[in-house]
Amino acid sequence: MPLNEDLPRGDAEYLSQSCFQFHEVPGSKSVTARALFLAAAARGTTVLRMPLVSDDSLGFAEGLAALGYRLEREPDRWTVEGRVRGPAAEEASVFCRDGATTARFLPVLAAAGRGVFRFDASAQMRRRPLGPLTRALRDLGVTLVHQEREDHHPLTVHADGIKGGHVTLDAGLSSQFLTALLLVGPLSEQGLTITVTDLVSAPYVDITVAMMERFGVRVQRDGNTFTVPAQPYTATDYTIEPDASTASYFLAAAALTGHRVTVPGLGSGSLQGDLRFAQVLARMGAHVALAEDHVTVTGAPGGRLAGITVNMRDISDTVPTLAAIAPFADGPVRIEDVYNTRIKECDRLEACAENLRALGVPVHIGRDWIEIHPSRPRPAHIACHDDHRIAMAFSITALRTPGITLDNPGCVKKTFPGFHRALNDLRTIWHRDQ
Repeated sequence: MPLNEDLPRGDAEYLSQSCFQFHEVPGSKSVTARALFLAAAARGTTVLRMPLVSDDSLGFAEGLAALGYRLEREPDRWTVEGRVRGPAAEEASVFCRDGATTARFLPVLAAAGRGVFRFDASAQMRRRPLGPLTRALRDLGVTLVHQEREDHHPLTVHADGIKGGHVTLDAGLSSQFLTALLLVGPLSEQGLTITVTDLVSAPYVDITVAMMERFGVRVQRDGNTFTVPAQPYTATDYTIEPDASTASYFLAAAALTGHRVTVPGLGSGSLQGDLRFAQVLARMGAHVALAEDHVTVTGAPGGRLAGITVNMRDISDTVPTLAAIAPFADGPVRIEDVYNTRIKECDRLEACAENLRALGVPVHIGRDWIEIHPSRPRPAHIACHDDHRIAMAFSITALRTPGITLDNPGCVKKTFPGFHRALNDLRTIWHRDQ
């Protein structure tokens, strides 16, 4: 997905002045999960380079192993032997940890096989919905049982392959529901035609479609209808790009402090819609330059930020990042159309509001919006709610507010175990170069 329409290109002279090439951003969580699914479903052996190594991705890999797939993990290189007929195991139990992609993608992959497959997850993930996805699977003839609470984990899939055909899907709570069906479509007997009645975070679907094509399968789209052929994937050698959602914290840090950071590997050719967060920073007054293979953000002198109103429906994972720097803007920051953030690892709208109020910042909140008014934050103890994005976002607030602490700094292991060290390294380099 080209992202260069709204960002300045930045000439070579400007980019050469970048004081720090930040190579610490790990591989994309979304791309790693999709790549693991595609590799498992492909004919042949796939090599994945620079995958994310975190609690989420390790949980996904362990789930594949439990289903009978052969994986080898080396530093910066994972190898997966694919199977075009679904899992090798005829019976398995998979614990999905906190991973939403694991909890939503793997039961669908299992349905393409033959056997009985049990899935469970953490208490946090048990709270998150599965209903639209499992209803679509039942409409396709898949037998499954929610063991305790309908539409939630734990879940047992009695798999006998997926015949295919037409199905209608509501993806208004999570684009992952649509992605899971798109990914499994080539493993069905007849292919799938999916009509979507609602869709949130659409750029994540664009990632899915682009990656499926890299593995040899082209999805046809006609408005809200997606058609996937019954055609085997082909194994490939695939490099995972850095995580744009994770990069948002370091881009925001530059904007907030008046410093500069360049993230290599994320540029105009990036698959990830969350790179559009850089456009938000540009609207707030930061200088943003996008090249083919990197993005650079330079904060305005003194870290000046302008207030804005922004619809973040398609980049909702970056809502906490914006909320965390919003108090430093010169006017209100209003974030709209983000109801789906309420059903993430925690209710992120409420969590942001709670923590901003603890910091002494005036906040108004509605069903799908939050409005944050300028105010110098005071020291406070941040309630992370076991949510990596809350922990990382308010760590950026702390760059200009000494005395902020986190109740669970370790929850960042979900996507970036080395986050706190990396942020401290960045801060040290900026202070050294002043």
